[in-house]
Amino acid sequence: MGNFVQYPATNIHDALHARCLVLDDGKTKLAFAVCDLLHTGYYVSREARQLIKKRTGIPPEHVLISAVHTHSGCSAEGSNTLKGYPLQVAERIAEGVQAAAANLRPAEFAFVTAQAPEYVFNRRWIMKPGTAPPNPFGQIDQVKMNPTPSSTNLVEPAGPTDPTVSILAFREPGGRPIAVYSAYSLHYGGGVPNGDISADYYGVYCEELKRLMRAETQDPPFVAMMANGTSGDINSVNFRKPRPQLPHYAKMRFVANDIANKVHAALAKAEYRSDISLATSYRELQIGRRLPSAEQIDWAKQILAKPAKKSTGADLPAIYAKRVLGIPHTPETVPAPLQLFRLGPVCIGSMPVEIFCEIGLDFRKRCPLQPAFLVSHAHGSLGYLPTPRHFALGGYETWLGTNRLEPHASDKFFAALMEMAAEIRDPK
Repeated sequence: MGNFVQYPATNIHDALHARCLVLDDGKTKLAFAVCDLLHTGYYVSREARQLIKKRTGIPPEHVLISAVHTHSGCSAEGSNTLKGYPLQVAERIAEGVQAAAANLRPAEFAFVTAQAPEYVFNRRWIMKPGTAPPNPFGQIDQVKMNPTPSSTNLVEPAGPTDPTVSILAFREPGGRPIAVYSAYSLHYGGGVPNGDISADYYGVYCEELKRLMRAETQDPPFVAMMANGTSGDINSVNFRKPRPQLPHYAKMRFVANDIANKVHAALAKAEYRSDISLATSYRELQIGRRLPSAEQIDWAKQILAKPAKKSTGADLPAIYAKRVLGIPHTPETVPAPLQLFRLGPVCIGSMPVEIFCEIGLDFRKRCPLQPAFLVSHAHGSLGYLPTPRHFALGGYETWLGTNRLEPHASDKFFAALMEMAAEIRDPK
């Protein structure tokens, strides 16, 4: 789970799914799989896509696998040789895509958007000088992640938010709904008790949209999907106000149900078409890891040489010291899969990272294909992706050991996606 202190799962509140969709324009097949997981690792994605090719003939480069990043779900990372749970996840994803391929039928497509600004807030705040606590390395950052709400020490958010829900809708010609693929830039909802497994607001949204579409018992089943947009620095806490205490699951249900209603209302105005073409582009970049300096290695050794603190909370200096010492034993570069899908004029880009919101807004504005949006946590889990300016500000998402990639990784990813988008323009 996505916390410093790990709690063993003791209860399954709601099941985790791989929600799958296959498209075919007669020339090109594309497949989506959105997984109710914290992370879906590079090797899990690779194995799943190889299995999908064997079972359906869909090329691995034509399959987009992403995780929703629920903090109350499992992480399926794995290594070059998969076994155990990561292998099971790869097999379940392949089974889901195989089932979707078996249900192919004539369809119409529409793209719409909805606005939900009231649930997205930038969680990185510039603090008044001298008020931010020391980071694990003993330094003072300009920015604090998740500061105390309504604190007088808050100056302003360090970045923007994106209120747009991007929506791809599919239906039988003039008839029943088939699937809705949506993306929203909210990190997660939360409010889950320790030990519970839950798909978070993503799962609640999917079930509520299914109910609103009157498709609970439809056969073949209607599939609702909510992918994680660009929420690396976004959550649902309004830091301008005191944070209210709510019952478990209350906030995520409210957020999910309201977004489902907004999406349902937007779909009522959708204009469907059946003449779209499909295209995809896939690249794997080799991106440099952030490596510790000699001074940082010495610091880490000194921290770990001290007696362990007796505390029930997280000892952040010790946690980050262990991370720093582990970095030199990993490869200096890592494969970073980048992928674009084009559905008619619509472009969906993806990266294997937790993308900062401003990158998603820039992609939405500058992509050669329009309309366009980005999806995070695709084909891997390489940590946070801030823009270069954030490293000078500091904060959790930029700390060595949290942030894994070279500071200009976002620029390299963005430039590659711009090139890829130009290559798959709609010929019409």
